Amino acid sequence: MNKFVFVVFLFLLTRSVNAQSLYFPPISTNQWETMNPDLLNWNSANIDSLNQFLERNNTKAFILLKDGKIVLEKYFDDFDTNSIWYWASAGKTLTSFLIGIAQQEQYLSIYDTSSQYLGLGWTECSPEQERKITIKHQLTMTSGLDDDVPDPYCTIDTCLQYLENAGDRWAYHNAPYTLLDQIIENATGITLNQYMTQKVKNQTGISGLFVPSGYNNVYYSNARSMARFGLLILNKGKWDQTIVLSDTNYYNEMVNTSQNLNLSYGYLWWLNGKSSFMIPQSQFVFPGFLSPHAPEDMFAAMGKNGQFINVVPSENLVWIRLGDSPENTDVSFLLNDQIWEYINRLPDESGISERTMDDLPYPNPTNGMVHFSQIFKTIYVLDISGKRLQTYSNSNWIDLTELNQGIYIIQIINNKQIINLKIVKSS
Repeated sequence: MNKFVFVVFLFLLTRSVNAQSLYFPPISTNQWETMNPDLLNWNSANIDSLNQFLERNNTKAFILLKDGKIVLEKYFDDFDTNSIWYWASAGKTLTSFLIGIAQQEQYLSIYDTSSQYLGLGWTECSPEQERKITIKHQLTMTSGLDDDVPDPYCTIDTCLQYLENAGDRWAYHNAPYTLLDQIIENATGITLNQYMTQKVKNQTGISGLFVPSGYNNVYYSNARSMARFGLLILNKGKWDQTIVLSDTNYYNEMVNTSQNLNLSYGYLWWLNGKSSFMIPQSQFVFPGFLSPHAPEDMFAAMGKNGQFINVVPSENLVWIRLGDSPENTDVSFLLNDQIWEYINRLPDESGISERTMDDLPYPNPTNGMVHFSQIFKTIYVLDISGKRLQTYSNSNWIDLTELNQGIYIIQIINNKQIINLKIVKSS
């Protein structure tokens, strides 16, 4: 194996391994542990380029988490950690999550007809047509109601007109989604904000509020609360040791293809890595990935003007973005993918690609002993957060046998030179 192929293999392998257990910030304070980008071998100039791109595109807040810790956090236009902003349609994923909790508490089933909670005649459909619409159809944007009405946000019955049978057509239609909030309230007997507080905010430290805006309910919070929700979703509905969403079947359905019309749509979550996708206000099926520059297992909450939560399970990574957008679209797919282009440039491989094979530890991955072909003055073994776990002096080997599976940093100090290398403990 030549040097270039080996380095590429090593880089791809370390990206694909789910590193370590997640960190969760305390729910009672705004404190949050951070991770130095140097430990990920991220180039500071490329971080600056990302920040410049974000600023040029009217960003208010950007946070990137790795293993739950903040690696990047940047605010613009006098924004700070306490500034409040709207989630727009990214907040749809909160409603989806609350529906899952309501189902696990047996207040409802997503297979129930929506009329059971909204009353007969909540649409202009015939009784037979209306009875075919279920909560799941609202979650998956397949209600069959006409989205090409004068006001697609309107939730009164005269605006909700039959077009096709429920389940036969996918269309990004806000009104049927918004009525899920009323279903939650009617099923649980308390307001949407009360249910959010009792079932999510108290367990995770998320702050924020659903605020009525016309026919919509728009969620407002600070950026770190949005990041907390992304971390909760990354950990499959569990906040540290606290189970918030216990229905694993619902979670898996929520973040996977939910119907066979738009493969890139779950329960109000957008999905990458599928063979095709659809977009709002269109019935065309586009071939390829939703976000070509993102990891295939990425899924996202997306709202107008570029309100984003991106979750990547394979990399234990979450990033969020709040702000305005130059795109005049309901969902800013292009901006989301452009941010991924800049994130992909963050790793600085120039240093490792120029090193000799003698500098590289082998085998990598390893299940214990690691060797070097020369003796180094000092070798440190660090966890991904930078905590020093082992120290070796004048050695050409290290022993990771007692460490847990995951990614570690090998820090070599030799002749005043410091080299950081990633190594994978396989078992």
